[in-house]
Amino acid sequence: MSKDITMRQLRYFVAAAESGQFSMAAANEHVSQSAITLAVSALEDVLRTRLFDRLPHGVSLTLEGHDFYYHARHVIDSLSDALHKSRSRARDTQGTVRIGASYTVMGYFLPEILARFRASYPQIHFELQDLDRLTLEQAVLSGKIDIGVALLSNVIEIGRFEHRSLIRSQRKLWVAPSHPLAQSQNPSLREIAEHPYIMLTVDEGEQSSMRYWKKERLTPNVILRTGSVEALRGLVSHGFGVTILSEMVFRPWSLEGKRIEARDVANAIPQMDVGMLWRKNSPPSPAARAFIDFLGYTRQS
Repeated sequence: MSKDITMRQLRYFVAAAESGQFSMAAANEHVSQSAITLAVSALEDVLRTRLFDRLPHGVSLTLEGHDFYYHARHVIDSLSDALHKSRSRARDTQGTVRIGASYTVMGYFLPEILARFRASYPQIHFELQDLDRLTLEQAVLSGKIDIGVALLSNVIEIGRFEHRSLIRSQRKLWVAPSHPLAQSQNPSLREIAEHPYIMLTVDEGEQSSMRYWKKERLTPNVILRTGSVEALRGLVSHGFGVTILSEMVFRPWSLEGKRIEARDVANAIPQMDVGMLWRKNSPPSPAARAFIDFLGYTRQS
């Protein structure tokens, strides 16, 4: 490559990818929108590929953009971990941290975080539990677990807990390239309702989905309810139906290697908010505090 890629360019690119808007990325990074635009354009020039589709109300990652996002996120997280490790005075902290997580978080967010934390705190051990939201909330309140990592957007009466948001992930339409809706850059819920729909049920997926459908006084044409993300990917990739799910669990292919594309939805759809919960008025153990601080530092620095 004739030009070097800078960490600032990677950070601005990741901010745009995670927010879906150059203007929001600029606000989050406390820079001008033109700084985000120039950074993304410079990356596209160096990589000789288009990273975003420019849409009327934002941007959406291309297939190449998705692939580059995971590499860029890894580079940023690795540097953040290294800085945290060099600054930390608690690398000798020992103990066990009891962590509960819901299905989506356990499968698509937590494993990499745990691996990175273990590299910085090798003497802290984990006890992991896969819990539904209600059980997780009760386990946190009762002290059976130290930290719950869950979809904060599903938590009722979040004021009962100390909590910290970690990532907000956009919900987008998943569609096969050959599907009629793939021809639209940002179809509306009304257009989506005219086609077969596959509903993911884990982590209260149907309840959270129906909130924004009902707000528009629409009902999706559900042909299948499933708790299997991989089954859903396969059916979507073969054109049997479409779905709306978070970017956090999006992959542009099925297990068979068939393409899946993501489209912004014209209607306002709430983002999925992943974060931590722990007990109020009960100081975390040193091991638990190290984990809380690590996640807060690495995901927000």
